[in-house]
Amino acid sequence: MPADRPFRRLPTALGRALTVWRRSIQARVVASTLVLTTLVVGVVGWFLLQQVRDGLLAQRVERVVAEAGNETAEARNRLSFATGTDVDASGQRQDLIDPIIARGASRGFAVLLSAPLDSGSSLAAGGVQFTQNLDKASVPRALEQRFSERSAAAWTHTTIRTTGPVQGVEPGPGIVVGSQVTLPADGETYTLYYVFPLSEQAETLALVTRALLTAAALLVVLVAGVAWLVTRQVVTPVRMARQVAERLAAGQLQERLRVTGEDDLARLATSFNQMASNLQRQIRQLEELSRLQRRFVSDVSHELRTPLTTVRMAGDVLHDGRDQFDPTTARAAELLQTELDRFEVLLADLLEISRFDAGAAVLDVDDVNLVDVAHRVAEATEALAVQRSTRVVVVDPEHPCLAEADVRRVERIVRNLVTNAIDHAEGREILLTVGADDEAAAITVRDYGVGLGPGEAAMVFNRFWRSDPARARTSGGTGLGLSISLEDTHLHGGWLQAWGRLGEGSQFRLTLPRRLGSSLRHSPLPLVPTDDEVTA
Repeated sequence: MPADRPFRRLPTALGRALTVWRRSIQARVVASTLVLTTLVVGVVGWFLLQQVRDGLLAQRVERVVAEAGNETAEARNRLSFATGTDVDASGQRQDLIDPIIARGASRGFAVLLSAPLDSGSSLAAGGVQFTQNLDKASVPRALEQRFSERSAAAWTHTTIRTTGPVQGVEPGPGIVVGSQVTLPADGETYTLYYVFPLSEQAETLALVTRALLTAAALLVVLVAGVAWLVTRQVVTPVRMARQVAERLAAGQLQERLRVTGEDDLARLATSFNQMASNLQRQIRQLEELSRLQRRFVSDVSHELRTPLTTVRMAGDVLHDGRDQFDPTTARAAELLQTELDRFEVLLADLLEISRFDAGAAVLDVDDVNLVDVAHRVAEATEALAVQRSTRVVVVDPEHPCLAEADVRRVERIVRNLVTNAIDHAEGREILLTVGADDEAAAITVRDYGVGLGPGEAAMVFNRFWRSDPARARTSGGTGLGLSISLEDTHLHGGWLQAWGRLGEGSQFRLTLPRRLGSSLRHSPLPLVPTDDEVTA
């Protein structure tokens, strides 16, 4: 296995962990409980260890100070029975230190006797007597400085150092107690340093630390387990509710939560089931209403074709003979012809919508050049554009923009967009821009008219929706053109989108995949026009 393979797995593992963290309430609760418990146990454990450590040290200091005081008192008693003429000073020093060294070997401490106080020499300079293999550096310099003149007994912490084995004394942390005695032989004052190890206290503290760590680890694991069990009892019904909600959203309206018990979660499940039942009933009512509405539109549209044909024939006869009528009757014949034209368009749109609703719309696919489509639509709407004092300009990319599509439906989409733009252009020109890349082909229709207000870009494709119902329509629109265009676009697996700003015009963009059935990821043309000053 390559050496870097474990590192390659790190991003995947990290991503999975982050996904679990984002999606799982149980994981976040357990992790948070674990972290907080570890923090609390750590703080409490540290406090307890400090208390135990301080207690052990205080007890040890009290004992060693008392023991050092007893040794010094006993030494002074022995010296008080000696006279200056019994032995010389050197022998008296030896008689002083030897019994203490011997007792220290059995009681677990070391001792060091300094040079005479008036000599001014340090411990390192020599002239001292001490337990064999004890390093004189075990006596801190600060304590030595304290006893450079006459002083009461004092103690301090130290680190015991040895040059070899010392009976009853191990290297490491310790306590040094200093006290002074005067030899009768020479009248000089000497300092006795008692070195006591803290090895027993260190072992006791280590034992307490291990016990606390073990207890803390068990406590953290126990709390994590309890948190997992408690959150599981809460999260499991929530997960079941999520799963049931997903199935309801997928159309399985008969799904319900199982209700057990009488607690808050059971009441929540009961309320959820009641809500699901109400939604199911309302959705079925809406579906039935929608079905009846679609059937009504389809039936009415078909039923109206026969009387409309008869009325059309009569209207054509009246329109053809209008020259023989008086002006009022002739004008009525013209209005009848115009309204019949609009009614036929509305009827055709209703029939097309009913086909979409029934799922009966199909595509007649061929390779379509959107550049040719744009030019044909511009020519077909030229008369309407001239009537509205505007013109439609095609921005030709000078290369084919092909897509697999139904040319009739694509032309209808573009024609609806252009006629809609002519209605709202207010005399300004309209730009048809065509573009394509390896995956998609697109057409944009840009006008500089009234534009769209906030939120209207999403509503403009609704059936019978009009931005301003008071506006006059010159193209004979029914309010269904953009809805039909959107349905045609969806049949192709494409996008039909709108952008607009009040007073600055609007832009509609049709995007089709180059290959029918392939998914769209982007459009070769921008939805927001590049000439928009605010966006630019």
